Amino acid sequence: MQKENNNAAVPSAGTTRIRHRKRSSEVVPEPSKANGGNFLVDDRNKYKSMWIRTHSTVWMIGGFALIVYMGHLYITAMVVVIQIFMAKELFNLLRKAHEDRHLPGFRLLNWHFFFTAMLFVYGRLLSQPLVNTVTSDKFLYQFVSNLIKYHMAICYFSYIAGFMWFILTLKKKMYKYQFGQYAWTHMILIVVFTQSSFTVANIFEGIFWFLLPASLIIINDIFAYIFGFFFGRTPLIKLSPKKTWEGFIGASVTTIISAFVLANILGRFKWLTCPRKDLSTGWLQCDPGPLFKPEHHTLPGWITQWTFLQFPWKEISILPVQWHALCFGLFASIIAPFGGFFASGFKRAFKIKDFGDSIPGHGGITDRMDCQMVMAVFAYIYHQSFVVREGISVEMIMDQILTNLNFEEQQTLFMKLGQILQERLGHA
Repeated sequence: MQKENNNAAVPSAGTTRIRHRKRSSEVVPEPSKANGGNFLVDDRNKYKSMWIRTHSTVWMIGGFALIVYMGHLYITAMVVVIQIFMAKELFNLLRKAHEDRHLPGFRLLNWHFFFTAMLFVYGRLLSQPLVNTVTSDKFLYQFVSNLIKYHMAICYFSYIAGFMWFILTLKKKMYKYQFGQYAWTHMILIVVFTQSSFTVANIFEGIFWFLLPASLIIINDIFAYIFGFFFGRTPLIKLSPKKTWEGFIGASVTTIISAFVLANILGRFKWLTCPRKDLSTGWLQCDPGPLFKPEHHTLPGWITQWTFLQFPWKEISILPVQWHALCFGLFASIIAPFGGFFASGFKRAFKIKDFGDSIPGHGGITDRMDCQMVMAVFAYIYHQSFVVREGISVEMIMDQILTNLNFEEQQTLFMKLGQILQERLGHA
């Protein structure tokens, strides 16, 4: 009896092994330690990964520059394509192959919600440019005006159709998975379309207000990698083990200086600073406005008298927009990286390295757009709060008239306005 009790009290070797395996599966492995350390400076394969990353970066920057050169409409198309890839990566993140085999139409439902959200967001953003594009054709103008008038109703009923579709496809023993996917889809729509709507709004305010913030994020990311690659020793945040204070500080200083210089370069091209009022292609010519007109500042005498500096200029030319660019650089270097930290925590929560593998050395599209999302929203809010002049302008009134009044109502308004002006001229 005593031997039996002892044998029962002592767990078998097989049981111990099973429990040990269960515990070890809960620990997230750290593959970087096998390479010598968490930091890039200690990574033995860092030069190979750097070459792959550099090659991809050159192609991305080259393609990006070409699309920017082509104009507003092509940049907007690029944003749409990026959105689709981001949605695809995020849709696949929680999807389970076993459950999807029993729900053949569920993926199609997700994309139905996606394109409904796209119709709603871009319909609101591009309605006025679309009206300005078709004003010369009476039939098209009337058709577009009706689309804009009933735009919200079309989007609402499209969403309701998807909602009913979801309810009708619910299956026993799969309710939790289906409702989880439904909530996940709506979170993706918020994340993707929030930043994209602000991005497109910035594009049509002038390519400058899109290009400068996007470029600063790219510059910050590149120099954070470079400084961390060569000097990184002090860990910055646990969510991103390879992020270091050396990379963060070096990238911050570089980004702020780049913001001031880059704003001066970009601000001298009218086709970058002019807002686009229609959906046509081609370069623009306009009055650049006071922000993009150079101001000349005389340098203090003590600077020009320093012979050992050999400073050849007695005055410098600065665009007023460069002072705003400093705020963009400060945000891009200090606040926007938290978008990347959020994405790192998100990936750790799901135990994945990257959101995808579409960009060699970088991961997926979402991995490259994490900080851009935060920056796009800031750029729009800053532009509307501190750059756009307050009050009602003639252009704003004309936009409202062309959008909300039909042709007969516009004629009536023209006649009444003419009568009022004649009466005032008579009294004068």
